[in-house]
Amino acid sequence: MRRTAPTFVLCLALTGAAACTASDTTPPSAPAGVTAQAGSATSVHVMWEAAAEGEGVTGYQVFEDGRLVRELPADKTMVDVTGLGPGTGYSFTVRARDAAGNRSAPGSPVRVTTPAAKAEDRQAPTAPPSVTARATGPRSALVSWTPASDDTGVTAYDVYQGGVRIHTAGPGAGETALTGLQPDTAYTFTVRARDGSDNSSPDGPAADMTTPPDPGTGPDTAPAGFTATASPGAVTLGWTAPDTGRATSEYELYVNGRAITVIQFGMGAIPSGRAEYRLTVTEPAGTVWAMKLRARLPDGNWGAFSAERSITLTG
Repeated sequence: MRRTAPTFVLCLALTGAAACTASDTTPPSAPAGVTAQAGSATSVHVMWEAAAEGEGVTGYQVFEDGRLVRELPADKTMVDVTGLGPGTGYSFTVRARDAAGNRSAPGSPVRVTTPAAKAEDRQAPTAPPSVTARATGPRSALVSWTPASDDTGVTAYDVYQGGVRIHTAGPGAGETALTGLQPDTAYTFTVRARDGSDNSSPDGPAADMTTPPDPGTGPDTAPAGFTATASPGAVTLGWTAPDTGRATSEYELYVNGRAITVIQFGMGAIPSGRAEYRLTVTEPAGTVWAMKLRARLPDGNWGAFSAERSITLTG
C-alpha cells in the first residue's frame, strides 16, 4: 500500500516568528452555541460551535466555574469532562485562543446537574431499535431514533459518524439536528444509549444519507453503494462509480480516517458501473477498520466520500 504522509505549512518557516504573531492583538470571538449534557453521575459532555475560518483560532479552553479543566485543538468542538460529583450542579464556559495567544471572552455559561449515583451497574442499555437520518440542507441533517431501555435508566444518547462520536443528546430526546456537514457527501450515522454508570449500548442500526450539493455544484460525486467484506488475508471492496461525465479510473481509499492508498484502473479495465477491488492485508485478525473512498473527478479534484463501512479483519 502507498501511504500518504501529511503535509504541514509553517508560518515560522516562511516569515519568522515575529511576523506571525507580533502584530496580532485582536482576540477571537467568544464561542457560540455552548451546550452541556450530563452523560453519567460523574461526567458532562460539553459542546460548542466551531469558530469561523477567518478567526484564526488554534484551540479552545473549557472552564468549570472559572477553573480551566480542558484544553483542546481547533478541530475539536466537544469534550467529556470527567471526575465530577454525583447529583451536583456545574457551570461551564468555553474560550477560543489564536496563534498569538489572544483569548476570547468566555461564551455564555451553561449549567447542568449530574444525576445521583446508582448502585454498581454493569448492565449496558439496549441499542436503539431504529435509527433514521435525512438531510435538511447541504450542510445539515436530522438524525432520529426510537428509545432504548436500561435497568437503571438511559441518561444520554450518543450520535456517531464513521465510528466517531459527534453529538450527545439528553435521555428524553428522540432526534437531534446536526450542522457543519459537507455538501454532496455520504454519511453513515449510528446511535448508542448510555446510562448513569457510563455503560454504552451496542450501535443501533446504521442510517445512511447524502447531503445535497450546493446550487451549481453539479452531480453527486460520491461513489454509491460502497461495501467492504473481510476474508482471510484480504478485503474486497465494491461500489458504483459516480456519474461525472466520463469513466473514473482513480479512487483514494481511507482507513480509520487516513488516506492509505490510491486505487487505479488501467485502460480497458475502468469500471463504468459497479466496481470491485481486492485489497491484500497483513494486519492481524481482529483489527477493526473503518473504510471509505472517493473518486478523482475530471477537473483533477477529489469528489465526495462514499458512506463509511466498519469491518473486522479475519485470519
